Amino acid sequence: MRTLPDQAALVNSKNKGRRRATPAQTPTVADVADTAGVSRQTVSNVVNAPHRVRPETRARVEEAIAALGYQPNRAARALRVAASRLIGYRIEPVRDESMASIHDRFLHALAEAGREADHHLLLFTADDAEDEIAACTRLFRAGGVDGFVLYGIDRGDRRPPALLRLGAPFAAFGRSDYDSDHPWVDVDNAAGTAAAVAHLVARGHRRIAFLGWPEGSSVGDRRAEGWRTTLDKHGLLADSHALDVRGDDSADVGAALTTYLLDRDPPPTAVVAASDTLAVGAVQAARARGLTVGRDLAVVGFDDTPTARVLDLSSVRQPIEAVGRAVIRALLDRLPGAPSTAEPEEPVGRLLDPTLVVRGSSAAPLPR
Repeated sequence: MRTLPDQAALVNSKNKGRRRATPAQTPTVADVADTAGVSRQTVSNVVNAPHRVRPETRARVEEAIAALGYQPNRAARALRVAASRLIGYRIEPVRDESMASIHDRFLHALAEAGREADHHLLLFTADDAEDEIAACTRLFRAGGVDGFVLYGIDRGDRRPPALLRLGAPFAAFGRSDYDSDHPWVDVDNAAGTAAAVAHLVARGHRRIAFLGWPEGSSVGDRRAEGWRTTLDKHGLLADSHALDVRGDDSADVGAALTTYLLDRDPPPTAVVAASDTLAVGAVQAARARGLTVGRDLAVVGFDDTPTARVLDLSSVRQPIEAVGRAVIRALLDRLPGAPSTAEPEEPVGRLLDPTLVVRGSSAAPLPR
């Protein structure tokens, strides 16, 4: 076992250049994490669920807490001694233009997985990320919930660092810039579009377009990456770089983008869409041109919504039920009183594989 430094050495020489609280400042979870050389989630675990942390790491964090004079919110913690067995979750606003049902499926999966563990969801609404953070803060400090599940994580998301500062246990569906600081579960979006492109190449297609979302969305960018890298793998990227078109997630936009692509010379013979909503627009545009979907233009969507099944649309299905179970397990493992069946020092992310469901919109080989 490594020898721990004394408190003075810990404060004065531990990881030079890291931020530390000055005497005029109240030390935070981030200050303790920087001083001890661990993540903020590990500090939260030491305070709220010490059985989750290896003894040597726990000792190092406890020394940093003592040296800095960090004071956890004992009042809020006392309120949580008798666990509420409630998990806070913000309901996503409904967008009329989207046909996706992912949020509903995920919510159902969370509720089922939580019920099996004798926990239930406390649902709330919020106008935006800042409003959600404020709601989480109120609920956690009042002892109304034991932890949170975050949905729709993206790059630069403000919610994970805010909950880490709060010291609230949480798990996220999606990856952010803070992956190393909290547990997360995500779907391999690049693998989904890669499978769609590989399927179309095997059917004889060589001009495969991509209908995507505007750049900046981590999910959308990863789906574009899967399309791009798989075309490159098959030596088709040079002929397809002009077939990458982006727009908002609506059927009307999907139709407009597909109409633009069909006007090109030569037009694509297949389209991979970042969502079923965009794919439905592609189907509408093809039919408006008198084309037969599946013969004249192959179309593959993403999310495998009920609409895809009705339209006989090939689509990439996310394992949402498995994601919901994994998120609940990751969260429950970090709540006070969780069984100490394992002792991971740091949170671990999980990346789950999607499945391509082939239907009539892309099943037939390209006519010669």
